[in-house]
Amino acid sequence: MLTSVALILIVGLALGWFLKRLGLPSLIGMILTGILLGPYVLNALDSSILLISNDLRQMALVIILFRAGLSLNVKDLKKVGLPALLMSCVPASFEIIAVIILAPLLFGLPLIDAALLGTVLAAVSPAVVVPSMLMVMDHGYGQDKKVPQLVLAGASLDDAFVIVLFTSFLSLAGGEAISISTLMSLPISIVSGILIGYAVGKGMHLFFSHFHMRDTLKVLILLSVSFFLLELEGLLTGILPTSSLLAIMAMGLTLKHVYSELADRLSIKYNKLWLGAQILLFVLVGATVNIPYALEAGLAVVLLIGLALIFRMLGVCLSLLPSELNGKEKLFVSFSYIPKATVQAAIGGIPLAVGLASGELILTVAVVAILLTAPIGAFAIEKSYRKLLQSPNGEGGY
Repeated sequence: MLTSVALILIVGLALGWFLKRLGLPSLIGMILTGILLGPYVLNALDSSILLISNDLRQMALVIILFRAGLSLNVKDLKKVGLPALLMSCVPASFEIIAVIILAPLLFGLPLIDAALLGTVLAAVSPAVVVPSMLMVMDHGYGQDKKVPQLVLAGASLDDAFVIVLFTSFLSLAGGEAISISTLMSLPISIVSGILIGYAVGKGMHLFFSHFHMRDTLKVLILLSVSFFLLELEGLLTGILPTSSLLAIMAMGLTLKHVYSELADRLSIKYNKLWLGAQILLFVLVGATVNIPYALEAGLAVVLLIGLALIFRMLGVCLSLLPSELNGKEKLFVSFSYIPKATVQAAIGGIPLAVGLASGELILTVAVVAILLTAPIGAFAIEKSYRKLLQSPNGEGGY
């Protein structure tokens, strides 16, 4: 396993650096590293690291989501309130509707299976979007209208919305009925996640106020608490629907609100952690890509993904009608909602694992969506934000 870790880090860094020299986002090189080292090309990774790859990806996701929480503040969220709420469900709903219409025509899927495919396809990738928005914020772009904060807030709720719909449609596809409790699980999971994160954040504030220690120790404690929150979601299954990812972000947001000085110092520490964590995350996502499936998918899958993205952008534009954003800023937000990676890698194989006839196709679409949208979305964000958003000196975005 140690050799595999060394390969992931060295090759991931090297390809990331090479792609960045070519003017492309470094994460493309990391995804390509995973594909290259993965089981369908060189098969150079130890099977044991592939078995725990989901846990490693979760760890990386925890780091970046908590870092995102530390970068937000309550005033910013209030300013982008209604558009952020709409962004959490409208674009994904438009994309799911598009797949429900198109998938039966292109692949002959039943409507329930098409809806299930739509939920797999519809989730935006926090692994791509969150670090990209943090980069934009760090450079000071879009701060006049809090554009990156709008994207962060909407994307954080988008995944919870899509995953609950995925679970519901998976039950229907398996012949089960959706109960009222299942329909209510989405708002409950959002509210409970935020409340739990707030309570834990307040608790961490009290703890750190009474026990003085180095910031490095505080980071280790916060990481441990975040991992416990991930496990809590599973423990509460069937009792209280909870979004652990929202709880982790809410914990960071609470610390930012009640202990801003500490949050700023911790943010620097988490930035350093992210340098290594992002390599693991994107390389292991690339390693999940099934090359034979992708090659056999054909143009129909690419057509489905492209048309669904057009519907998604229409949903973004509709969500932003109540906002004060101009045309260029709305275009940037649309670009920000293109990338797909983490959720597709996590749930794309579940329908196949439970024996659904459409499982192979759903997995194929998830894989191709990762290959196409993660690099395209990251590239679009990185190359457009200076041109589409207002700069720190008040230029651009108009």
